[in-house]
Amino acid sequence: MPLIKNRYGKGRVRVMRIHRDGDRHEVSQLSIKAMLEGDFARTFTHADNSSTVSTDTIKNIVNVVARENTGLSPEDFCQVLAQRYLDTYPQISSVSITSHETKWSRLSFDGKPHPHSFVLDGNGRPTVEVAVKRGGPMTMSSGVDNFAFMKSTQSGWENYVKDRYTTIPPTNDRLCATSMVATWRWSGRPASYPATNARILATLLQVFATTYSWSVQDSLYRMGEAALAAVPEISDISMACPNMHFILMNLSAFGLDNDNQVFLPTDEPHGQIECTVARG
Repeated sequence: MPLIKNRYGKGRVRVMRIHRDGDRHEVSQLSIKAMLEGDFARTFTHADNSSTVSTDTIKNIVNVVARENTGLSPEDFCQVLAQRYLDTYPQISSVSITSHETKWSRLSFDGKPHPHSFVLDGNGRPTVEVAVKRGGPMTMSSGVDNFAFMKSTQSGWENYVKDRYTTIPPTNDRLCATSMVATWRWSGRPASYPATNARILATLLQVFATTYSWSVQDSLYRMGEAALAAVPEISDISMACPNMHFILMNLSAFGLDNDNQVFLPTDEPHGQIECTVARG
């Protein structure tokens, strides 16, 4: 039987880089997945390992490239890492690198950033995906996974399809929250990947927070439009937003009203809203 597709690599390679610039340190904690395609079919079909790079070696290269590039942004680091595999092993035809970052935020005291102390930031994991084929262009996207945000009003759900299966009532005042997965594809190199990523997130949040939401779909589209307008170096942005539901509690048994004040948080089952906004 033919082997029609194969690839292999190393996942969850965890590495912490510390870049020292005098007393000031920058930290970058990444979890890397490196996947290779190329002349490896005989390993699967003929028990022939003669051209196959061990997955332990793939992991070691992550650490070596990390040591040689402590100050690179995750985007630049993943590009250098992908190219290292191609430069080292001619039997590799393409490389895919995925990075998830654990965020550490710098502590400040009396308004002054501390040079080498940090606190774990639990909201969202920045992501990078790099793909490159030998002799072809390198493509890259950045994003964020599990990035949660909410607003307690200025959100509604009205004028939707109603039939005998519909039970949810319309509202023009609801709590709206989501845990977003978003990615944006780069068509040009920004002056700073970290600063530009931060600007994209700030733009998304500003649209969400400061405008009325007729639906999650409505907000996502306008958020995507704003991100593309703010950052010319990206070609499109994809967002997937599962609703974090808050169910209004019935307190009438206790002689109490509940005017959007007390809720039961739940995320199962959830609405799953997804869209991609691209340049025309």
